[in-house]
Amino acid sequence: MSLNVAPEVLNYTYRPSVLGAGWEFALAPRGIDWDRGNKSGHVPYRSIRRIHMSYRPTSMQSHRFVTEIWADEGPRLRIVSTSWKSMVEQERLDAAYSDFITALHWRVAEAGATPVYRQGRAPLMYWPGVAAFVVVALGLSALIVRALEAHALGGATLIGLFLLLFVWQAGKFFRRNRPGEYRPDALPPEVLPRN
Repeated sequence: MSLNVAPEVLNYTYRPSVLGAGWEFALAPRGIDWDRGNKSGHVPYRSIRRIHMSYRPTSMQSHRFVTEIWADEGPRLRIVSTSWKSMVEQERLDAAYSDFITALHWRVAEAGATPVYRQGRAPLMYWPGVAAFVVVALGLSALIVRALEAHALGGATLIGLFLLLFVWQAGKFFRRNRPGEYRPDALPPEVLPRN
């Protein structure tokens, strides 16, 4: 005789702002239960039509990931990998976020839903951004060459340091946010925090 035991409910909570209500999510057996202050709802897994994962750093948190869920019923749900702790501090929720997002994909696939799985930025925003990144990097490189030709070693060093910082930060953003689709059984590591 087999026992019909409901799968374990998995919870995730984060605060998107210092003053606003926090978001609470629960992966229930048949869908996602959500609660935000005085609003709450339920989104059945089978009604989910799109899941979008991306890397979205902010000035206060440079290691921030976002998963957005669109369904036939209910509002767009936004799950973020960081949470506000105080007026000046955010905390990273890397392990909890990764576990929750992985379980979400598993349960959506198990329910037989066939949403579109997208990652990164929209192509219309991504490719012009890459072009601007390349133009700025080449322009800064040309400035370094001109400074060296003028024997301005200090200026060339300063521009070189700025170029390295720019390439490191913007390069990471573009590398992690390359647009594409993925499978629910192979989540893209570029848009998931490392545990």
